[in-house]
Amino acid sequence: MTITALALTKVRNIGIMAHIDAGKTTTAERILFYTGVSHRIGEVHDGNTALDFTKQERDRGITITSAATTCRWTVEDAAGGTGGEHTINLIDTPGHVDFTIEVERCLRVLDGAVAVFDGVAGVESQSETVWRQADRYGVPRICFVNKLDRTGADFARCVDMIRERLGAVPLVVQLPIGAEAGFAGVVDLVSGRAHVWPEGRHAVVDVPSGMAEDVRRWRGRLVETVAERDEEVMELYVGGTEPSPEQLHAAIRRLTVAFEATPVLCGSAFRNKGVEPLLDAVVRYLPSPLDVAPPEIGDALAETPLSAIAFKIMTDRYLGPLTFVRIYTGRLAAGASVLNSVKERKERIGRIYRMHADTREEIASAGAGDIVAVMGLKQTTTGETLCDDARPVVLESMDFPAPVIEVAIEPRSKADREKLSAAIHRLSEEDPSFQVHDEEGQTVIGGMGELHLEILIDRMKEEFHVDAGVGRPRVAYRETIRTAVERVDLTHRKQTGGKGQYAKVQISVEPIEDGYEFVNRVTGGRIPKEFISSVDAGCQEAMSSGVLAGYELTGVRVTLLDGDYHPVDSSELAFKIAGSLAFGEAVRRASPVLLEPVMTVEVTAPEEHLGAVIGDLNARRGRIEGTGERAGARIVQALVPLSEMFGYVGDLRGMTSGRGVFTMRFASYAEVPAAVARTLVSG
Repeated sequence: MTITALALTKVRNIGIMAHIDAGKTTTAERILFYTGVSHRIGEVHDGNTALDFTKQERDRGITITSAATTCRWTVEDAAGGTGGEHTINLIDTPGHVDFTIEVERCLRVLDGAVAVFDGVAGVESQSETVWRQADRYGVPRICFVNKLDRTGADFARCVDMIRERLGAVPLVVQLPIGAEAGFAGVVDLVSGRAHVWPEGRHAVVDVPSGMAEDVRRWRGRLVETVAERDEEVMELYVGGTEPSPEQLHAAIRRLTVAFEATPVLCGSAFRNKGVEPLLDAVVRYLPSPLDVAPPEIGDALAETPLSAIAFKIMTDRYLGPLTFVRIYTGRLAAGASVLNSVKERKERIGRIYRMHADTREEIASAGAGDIVAVMGLKQTTTGETLCDDARPVVLESMDFPAPVIEVAIEPRSKADREKLSAAIHRLSEEDPSFQVHDEEGQTVIGGMGELHLEILIDRMKEEFHVDAGVGRPRVAYRETIRTAVERVDLTHRKQTGGKGQYAKVQISVEPIEDGYEFVNRVTGGRIPKEFISSVDAGCQEAMSSGVLAGYELTGVRVTLLDGDYHPVDSSELAFKIAGSLAFGEAVRRASPVLLEPVMTVEVTAPEEHLGAVIGDLNARRGRIEGTGERAGARIVQALVPLSEMFGYVGDLRGMTSGRGVFTMRFASYAEVPAAVARTLVSG
């Protein structure tokens, strides 16, 4: 289907995001079933879901790669002017922290999201991570409190956690009917009707008589919260007029799109309860592409020149690399020539596909607001812009975190080395958080966690048939500087007969928060312009290997102050060497230190094991950040160096009789204690 400008109001580009095991993929599978895309309901535990389609996902029962699909939904009434069939482009994202880059790049291109929460656990660590990612990219969202049929589920407590831990303004638009095993349905506080599923069939009925007082009280809170933030409802509220369902729907939509409040719904996806009202809420409250378009474009998205962003590359076993593209303006047609404005290279669009997980439907073209997969792009990678070559534009890209864990991989034979090279090239294209470098003749691959590397190595063996030995996981340390060095002079001179090499540079270095910066303050032509970039390149090359233990440097600003050149002997190579040598000397004088990745660790364990858990975390150089209670268990939050967390899953099981679980995500880099640093430097 080609989406036209007239249909854009009826398009929703959304993602499903959550902590692992909150029921995200189960919710997405029910959406596919109730919208008619699937004719059977896939179950994660059976390994037959449509959206978790890779072997690694089905073997482990988790989402590893984001999967896209398209479905259609019609709201039964026209409340808020949102009647008629709507197109929903849906992306199911991973919940495991090792694959948070998948969430990051999807949120960059989505207009809205559904945040799924476990009704027992509430807001968990990865719930917070994906929520902050959505904040960063300005993605409006609605909340779905899932698993209310489970023992220990508490809807009101989950709402409080959404308010307190996420800093959101929850708009409770549904109340659960019954609790735990007695959960039967939901009450819609806007319409004043109840949704139940007797014998698995959706029915809208009167509110149970025993809930009348609760419904009256919660609806009053909903109207008050909306009135505080919406002028139209405020006028009705002050005048003593009860807003109609249509007026309340419209106001909730305005607040959602403006990030001023977040609707909260509830249900049990596994029990097939609450999914149809959730789809209604997606249509009613989440924005269309027109709602989030820049003001200068307005509703002329289809008529303006092409602008699109490539946000994901996936290898199809039959077609090869497919590039997922979000189209913001204009049209994309098969066979057309487009400009990659980041690399300033032209690309030709081969075929265009509408994706349904690992299956596809070929289409001739796609328009503004659409998400499609494109075949034939040779040079475009994640985060790059495609546009009309007559009207070049560069859209905001994405930042990808540096790896925190590495392993060395050694091919068994020459043939395996060639296969490994092909595998690395393909996987690097697909996953920007997967990085590779050579170290003392070994290939070292880096990723975001042990599971991330395990999946990558498994794919190398399964898909590319690489037979290789794999070393033990190791921490990706970094180096940085702690003091500024105001001036380092270095002259590189080499004369061996004939044309020699000559370059003189004067630089300063100073610490910054992260990354690398280069500042040129040379005046009067003391160094020709064509050699300035060579000094920069030499410094960047030196950044890859620190002076303490050879780890990559970060957090350095280099300022080129002065220099000199020779009209015959100076060259780009000479200035690159001079820049590299001067940088190394400056770093040695700038109090270099080692940095280690520190992880946010959240441990859930029974009360009787709390002391053992805290004592063990302290022994691992952890810093306890706080404790709490959740679903009858104790929660411990701590910051712990990654190097101390290897093997923790087995140790935790041992000290808690198998009842403890934990999650871990990257927090920041921190300076390594002197005693540990001496051991690392000495090798």
